[in-house]
Amino acid sequence: MPHESSRTPRPDRLRQGGEGRRSGSLLSVHSLAGQVFLLQLAVVMLLVAATLVALVVQARRDVMSDARQRTLATAQAFANSPGTVAALESAHPTAVLQPHAEAARKAAGVDAIIVYGLDGITLTHSDPHQIGKRVIGPYGQAASGKPFTSTFKGSLGLSVISAVPVRAPDGSVVAIVSVPLKVETVQHRVNRQLPVLLGGAAAALAVAAGGSGLVSRRLRRQTHGLGATEMIRMYEHHDAVLHAVREGVLIVGGDGRLLLANDEARRLLDLPTDAERRYVTALGLEGDLAGLLASDRPASDEVHPAGARMLAVNKRLTAPHGPVGSVVTLRDTTELRALTGRADAARERLKLLYDAGLRIGTTLDVKRTAEELAEVAVPRFADIVTVELLEPVLHGEESPGATTEFTQLRRSAVAGLYADDLLLPVGELIRLVPAHTDAVAMGEGRPVLVEDLRTSDVWRAQHRERTRRILDHGIHCLLVVPLRARGVVMGVVNFWRAKDSPPFEEEDVSFAEELAARAAVCIDNARRYTREHATAVTLQHSLLPRALPEQSALDVAYRYLPAQAGVGGDWFDVIPLSGTRVALVVGDVVGHGLHAAATMGRLRTSVHNFAGLDMPVEELLGRLDELVAQIDAEEAATAEDGQGMITGATCQYAVYDPTSGRLVLATAGHPGPAVVRPDGTVDFPRLPVSPPLGIGAGLPVEAAELTVPEGSRLVLYTDGLIEDRTRDLDAGLKALRGALTGHERTPEDTCAAVMEAMLSDRPRDDIALLVARTRRLGPTQVATWDVPRDPAAVAPVRTACARRLTEWGLEQVAFTAELILSELITNAIRYGTEPIAVRLLRTMPAESPAAGTLILEVSDGSSTSPRLRRAKVTDEGGRGLFLVARFAERWGTRYTPTGKVIWAEQSLRHGTTPETEELGEILLGQWDDTAL
Repeated sequence: MPHESSRTPRPDRLRQGGEGRRSGSLLSVHSLAGQVFLLQLAVVMLLVAATLVALVVQARRDVMSDARQRTLATAQAFANSPGTVAALESAHPTAVLQPHAEAARKAAGVDAIIVYGLDGITLTHSDPHQIGKRVIGPYGQAASGKPFTSTFKGSLGLSVISAVPVRAPDGSVVAIVSVPLKVETVQHRVNRQLPVLLGGAAAALAVAAGGSGLVSRRLRRQTHGLGATEMIRMYEHHDAVLHAVREGVLIVGGDGRLLLANDEARRLLDLPTDAERRYVTALGLEGDLAGLLASDRPASDEVHPAGARMLAVNKRLTAPHGPVGSVVTLRDTTELRALTGRADAARERLKLLYDAGLRIGTTLDVKRTAEELAEVAVPRFADIVTVELLEPVLHGEESPGATTEFTQLRRSAVAGLYADDLLLPVGELIRLVPAHTDAVAMGEGRPVLVEDLRTSDVWRAQHRERTRRILDHGIHCLLVVPLRARGVVMGVVNFWRAKDSPPFEEEDVSFAEELAARAAVCIDNARRYTREHATAVTLQHSLLPRALPEQSALDVAYRYLPAQAGVGGDWFDVIPLSGTRVALVVGDVVGHGLHAAATMGRLRTSVHNFAGLDMPVEELLGRLDELVAQIDAEEAATAEDGQGMITGATCQYAVYDPTSGRLVLATAGHPGPAVVRPDGTVDFPRLPVSPPLGIGAGLPVEAAELTVPEGSRLVLYTDGLIEDRTRDLDAGLKALRGALTGHERTPEDTCAAVMEAMLSDRPRDDIALLVARTRRLGPTQVATWDVPRDPAAVAPVRTACARRLTEWGLEQVAFTAELILSELITNAIRYGTEPIAVRLLRTMPAESPAAGTLILEVSDGSSTSPRLRRAKVTDEGGRGLFLVARFAERWGTRYTPTGKVIWAEQSLRHGTTPETEELGEILLGQWDDTAL
């Protein structure tokens, strides 16, 4: 069988059932309202029936009484009428009395008025045929002078008759008046009133039933259609729950009176026994709590004091679903708050560890990571935090083992310090003694807790003057935790608490170890990155130009800024070429780190080698594209997973010729240059688009040719200058144009202005900037002659060249220049084709006008290149180029679209030109003594 409690109706069932049985539950005997209604209806019906019976019985009784009174009264009235005695004494009493008797009968509503003589002769009667007849009846009493009334049942039914004597003036009885009346006659009149009685009874029954129905309906609503048994059971259950529940329950009326309080509420609030029906503000409760209970404001888990307890109060208003008032529940949270405090502390520590994971290690900088550790722990865990690291760790080197005796640390971070002279500042070297807390923590690899610094003699002995100031500032507790990663100690973190902060506990030690462990991993990562970064920076600096080469065509300035995230693969170069030409190179290898730096070095070296061959700019980038593709293929072949690192690089190569002002340049996936003209206007010339290096797939590279005026500034850069997180390419070019606009700026000033305008706080990519101001060789620095293909033309040209050298004041190099020119012109005439020309160039660097270079060029229309070799003893020729190589500082061959140019350079510095005696020794040195 189910438990009795399982049959207790639920409130939602009560509401649903009440709505579903709104019409039928009123007559249901299973509900309390139905039972009450039926009982009330039965009682009303019984009352109405009893009343109706009583009325009928009373009516019958009244009928008989009325019949008696009416007959008697009629008889007495007629007998005592003034004319009755006179009529009896007349000669014809019947004739006189009969009309009066009929009239009185009709007026009185009786059956007859009969007058008898003392002899029994009928004098008047309602039936004329009875007049004169003798009547026998019980009239003796009337004849004796006493009236009477009697009831008899005759042939006409139950009747009432009254007899009254008629007295003469002397008091003697002279006749008798008898008045009969049938009861049926009176009953008919009563029966005519019976419908009115029944109607009134029915109306009374209807009114009573309606009132019972209204009362039952109200009762049904209040009881939700429950039966008496269910009501009793529900009350018993609810009463048991109300008083057994471990929460205080109060019901407060709309007027602020306490309607109900269970046992727990009385205990929690210490309520008096007569608390119910009293105002809650008069129960002696705390002001805030009493105000809340008396107000119409709801509450959810509000904590209020009640004596020595802390109660969590929940209040809900009963309106509009019930009468105006509120239901209040109370929970004792005194012990729970203590547990909650510990839970909150644990939650706060977990949150602090989470925040530490987000805030520590945001950069790969050892000192910054130490600062983040100190900042995240203050003030949520400690009032002051200091971080001390070993010196090798700060430089990215490996830390000594855990068994090493630690003697000194470098303070790397301080947070929460409010007195500058209280602790050693950041960067100060801390020398440790064996008993030092830091030395103990690092040596034993465990935390050291000093709960009370005032009682710690060991700590106070470390530096008495400083420890005294620390204690005077209210610092009373210290927790030292070693920073360990991969089993190696890198330093310690000191947590200090001061003034009102509680001392550290064992739980704090565990938390500090966890926090230090996380920070140690980040510091170790930063240390390793520092080492790798230093290695990469060293490699990169060794691969980049350390100084600009000496040349006379351009005035050059540059800037190079590595990215904050690491070393990249950006590079630049200024390469002097033959004929006073200069090559400008800017490149960018995708990625960062050692691989990018090493690849950059390989590409820069390759550009130098290709430039030394005087290749056209488009051919040089084509060869560079093949080299990058080969590097990628090698990477893929040696990679373990079969997928090597794609190098990816861009490059821009430009060659400027100061004799003509021509600029030939080509780009492979690199941003185009900017040209600042002498008037200060900025132009970004459009260049043919070529893919980046390594993905050209053998496609030819196109070059562009410009003529730039003297004094123009050529600006070459990498994409890190114009693109960053907050700026796209178009915005970067616009900003660069604004920074470059303006005239009369030196390249150095231009670099400074561009970097100031374009540089972001933390550049994510390397930046290489190269600014070159163009120069031109004037007419007085260039001399050219056309040479016919005739050996006899060598002497006149040589003489003309010697004359020009004399005009330039270069007599000291005239002999060697004539010797070189004779050999080059003779070779061109003998082995080359027309047209043949000779050009002399005199260059003078701006920083040393007295020095410079003399360049001798002989061009012809053939593409064959002379080759230097050592002639045998028996050879008649083959020594001319050897002499050129010995007398010239540099020499070489470059190809042109119409042939080739053989050139030689002679330095004009003092001491670099061989004397005549040295020349003789050089010439004689070509033959062996035996051969001579």
